[in-house]
Amino acid sequence: MFLEIRHLRSLLTIRETGNLARAAERLHVTQSALSHQIKSLEQYFEAPLFLRNSKPLRLTPAGEKLIELARQVLPLVEGAENDLRRVARGELGRLHIAIECHACFEWLAPVLNRYRRQWPQIEVDIRVGVSFEALPALQKGEVDLVISSDPVKSTDLQFSELFDYEALLVMPADHPLVRKKRIQPTDLAEETLITYPVKRQRLDVFSRFLQPAGVEPAAVRQSELTSVILLLVASGRGVAALPDWVLREAEQAGTLATRPLGPRGMKGTLYAAVRRAEFDTAYLQDFIGLARRR
Repeated sequence: MFLEIRHLRSLLTIRETGNLARAAERLHVTQSALSHQIKSLEQYFEAPLFLRNSKPLRLTPAGEKLIELARQVLPLVEGAENDLRRVARGELGRLHIAIECHACFEWLAPVLNRYRRQWPQIEVDIRVGVSFEALPALQKGEVDLVISSDPVKSTDLQFSELFDYEALLVMPADHPLVRKKRIQPTDLAEETLITYPVKRQRLDVFSRFLQPAGVEPAAVRQSELTSVILLLVASGRGVAALPDWVLREAEQAGTLATRPLGPRGMKGTLYAAVRRAEFDTAYLQDFIGLARRR
């Protein structure tokens, strides 16, 4: 392809200034270099672009065609160049988030509302489709940040601690297990356990609490929504293990009670994972900071 952006910019400048001398001065090139550039275009397309000996310079139909193209293309190129400069300064970008825990929506929504006000130029999205293959999606560039409780060793990913949490058993306020200070695995052998629709190895209540003790609950019921899980528990349909940030308001309402799981409690840490090469990007660091303060 012979035609270049510099050709379009030169032609448009000649059209705006009316002669080669002023156009060359604006473009910061010599008049002879600009003249040679126009002649090379005319020779390549075998068509004159300007009417010779006219003052100011007038375009031929072929020249007008290129001017029309320049007016369409140059603003798009300049806009893209400005956007790239803003990306380099961390003022423009994309924050697609994948979440490895359903309950994270409870605290994430207010964080995102504040973040959008501080970074209106950042494209924010939550990618639910890769929720449980999130880290490979992060490595492939399909998402930009993963919220996870399971950090892994990686040369290309950076994990930042957000905050600690404790998973608690939640039950109706009048449930018999309320009399116990701490819940043991055998206490759930006769209970219906309500969980998110996630494989057991990704649920701490199974991998860290029940399975090591060789205990199976009487039944398992699943729901995608935290609010539905809490409604089912409140109506006596079962019990659930949920992080403490979900349960603070629910417990205050008086219809539900919570107890720690095991002698030391079932505690964990939530992390934000990003690609190591982008770790210092301003808008990523600001999101991590907001999540920690939340």
